[in-house]
Amino acid sequence: MSANTVIRVSNLVKQYDTKTALDGVSFDVHGGEILGLLGPNGAGKSTTMKILTTYLTATSGEVSVDGIDANSDPVKVRAMLGYLPESTPLYADMVVYDYLHYVGSMRNFAKADLHKRIAEVVRMVGLQEYVGFQIANLSKGYKQRVGLAQALLHNPKVLILDEPTSGLDPNQIVEIRNLIRELGSNHTIILSSHNLAEVRQICDRVVIIHRGKVVADGTLDELEGRVAATHRILLGVQAPAGKETGGQAAADLLSSLKALPSVLSAQLSHQSQAPVPHATYELEASSDIRGELFRWAEAKGHTLLELRRKDLDLEGIFQSLTQDAQA
Repeated sequence: MSANTVIRVSNLVKQYDTKTALDGVSFDVHGGEILGLLGPNGAGKSTTMKILTTYLTATSGEVSVDGIDANSDPVKVRAMLGYLPESTPLYADMVVYDYLHYVGSMRNFAKADLHKRIAEVVRMVGLQEYVGFQIANLSKGYKQRVGLAQALLHNPKVLILDEPTSGLDPNQIVEIRNLIRELGSNHTIILSSHNLAEVRQICDRVVIIHRGKVVADGTLDELEGRVAATHRILLGVQAPAGKETGGQAAADLLSSLKALPSVLSAQLSHQSQAPVPHATYELEASSDIRGELFRWAEAKGHTLLELRRKDLDLEGIFQSLTQDAQA
């Protein structure tokens, strides 16, 4: 194990009678890293997390946290972990403070230390105004915050978060994502999610599991590079003063784009006259030609409004990476 490897998962297998939930899963997580664990329902994400937390035991394989073997010393491993399951198991009839005090008492805090730590964690997750509320009366977003608070209470080295934004409204999702990013500065985090946009915003690296196997491991840019046979680029331009980007002008620009040697295909995806005339084109190119497109727009006298690679969605990446496994 390298000096910076906090979690090591080696050839993990989990068998339920005739069903194989995990079939040789292996990956490392480094200190201070936020790792996204991706895959469809039934892929093995939650099973992996439950084995990491020692809630389940593997049929075979090894898990170690900070060099401690989870099978040999599960109690010591649990002490280093904070866990937020997808369905947060809270005691709804308890007040927030009392619930956190109860959790802390099981962590063997001294009374004075526990009160101080609850205050710190409540401030970290933004629960200051709700410590006296009954958990049943909280919104789902604030219940998630309570779940995060209990996971953070003992200041664990590793946080394991299973679908932490599932079922939240858009504002709550943004708040929880921001909170997880902040926590990443002091904790190693494994985050399970179906949402590629969420993973892109939060995670440093992703592992994709399909049918109990790891089918990809790397940054999203690396994975997109693996699956993309061509570069998809969005180009938005505003015509020079006195000219239009709609109608025939847009068609002429499209023909000009198609004539570029590296452009394999191009289409007009959007055009508008308000508040300023502009058009957006979607291109496929044999290489990343954003520099060439910048010079092309400059030569045409157009103002660039947008010039970026079009990201693949999770479905596209997943289908490309798993098509061999499905065969």
